[in-house]
Amino acid sequence: MPKKKTAGQSSLADRIAHDIQSGNYGAGAWLKQIDMQERYEAKRLDVRRALDQLVHKRLIEHIPNRGYHVYAMSQQRQDEIRDIRVMLETGAAADLVAHATQARIKNLRALAERFAGLLHEGTLLDQYEVNLAFHSAMYDICSNRELASLIEDMRGRAPSAPATQWWTRARIEQSAREHFQIVEAIEARDAARLRKIIAAHINQDA
Repeated sequence: MPKKKTAGQSSLADRIAHDIQSGNYGAGAWLKQIDMQERYEAKRLDVRRALDQLVHKRLIEHIPNRGYHVYAMSQQRQDEIRDIRVMLETGAAADLVAHATQARIKNLRALAERFAGLLHEGTLLDQYEVNLAFHSAMYDICSNRELASLIEDMRGRAPSAPATQWWTRARIEQSAREHFQIVEAIEARDAARLRKIIAAHINQDA
């Protein structure tokens, strides 16, 4: 049987994945274990295990006798992941509108407002962090935790570094508008409208 991941290993893998997704490590960048030990203040074995976890998620690739590098995703795979995300995330719409409390909706709106505010005063990385928080809070509403987990996994596989996700101001502004539209659709309990907005939001980067 495979060994159960410890909390520390899982956390380290999440931190490395986050740095990849936020653009700190670009596509094709080599990940030197000695550098990562220093960066994350981790033991060599823990770094190796965390990297192996990310290989299974296809965020990074292991080349025997050479090491690990950030996975350079083909356009075909990007398209396939986007299509899966549309199916999963629009499929969650009915669950979201059925289980969103006023407190959850208020939190989502606050995150949407924070993201919009960063258009004038924040960096791309600041916007990325708040965008991540918005979508995490959104799918945390799902009563179907397996679906929420699948959505989180597929979002993690998508190329979402700020430099590639929002390469014009118009795209960032469109994302901000769609965040508010998502909140409005959830509050109105309009699953059909929510499905359309989610699909448009995901396909914005096509």
